[in-house]
Amino acid sequence: MNVSRIALAGGVAASTVLILAGTASAHVSVQPQGEAAKGGYATVNFKVPNERDNASTTKVEVNFPTDHPLASVMPQAVPGWDIQVTKSKLAKPLDMHGQKINEAVSKVTWTATGDKNDRGIRPGDFQQFPLSIGQLPEDTDQLVFKAIQTYDNKEVVRWIEEQKDGAEEPESPAPVLKLTAATAGEHGASAGDKSGADATAQTADKQTTAAAAASSSDTTARVLGIVGIVIGVAGVAFGVLAGRRRVA
Repeated sequence: MNVSRIALAGGVAASTVLILAGTASAHVSVQPQGEAAKGGYATVNFKVPNERDNASTTKVEVNFPTDHPLASVMPQAVPGWDIQVTKSKLAKPLDMHGQKINEAVSKVTWTATGDKNDRGIRPGDFQQFPLSIGQLPEDTDQLVFKAIQTYDNKEVVRWIEEQKDGAEEPESPAPVLKLTAATAGEHGASAGDKSGADATAQTADKQTTAAAAASSSDTTARVLGIVGIVIGVAGVAFGVLAGRRRVA
């Protein structure tokens, strides 16, 4: 009897942990496709889950950090959603590829389209919203985006709380993009370009070696050809002289 009660209590506790874990993880987040290296460009996905049982998400707003503005933001088309990119003037212009950039993207808004009863992110579903962004800053380890999620019942959820060091995760955390260390490719030739350059150099060396070998072979053939001609002429001359001696 006691064993059964203990087992039942353990099962309830495990279920509670799973439910709480699911609730904690069900928030708007951002993840890169591959890596988001400092000083480079990246494609990121904003993942938006629907946390309601009786309403659909019909609008998502992502606000970009003002302390580390991004001059280049290009959204990928998402079927069933209109996309609006908002730019704002910068207090301090950015230097990007030798050009001064006076404005940067401050917000991207996705609004669901289509039939009122069949649009947006339905209960139990999630949607990803891809963006190409850059040039990523080099003086920070992360970028914090503040997102606002709107449901078709007019409810608004603000994912804007920043994580504090050593503190528990806030109830409505803001999406955070972790940046990785800059690579050679972010400041000059990429690793792929470097490999390509090395391969090209190796190919050139092989071609030079092959050309030298071909030239050497050609010279040898010419010398042997001349020697053969000389021997042939000498042989003919010897034959003529031998014939004359026999006649004499």
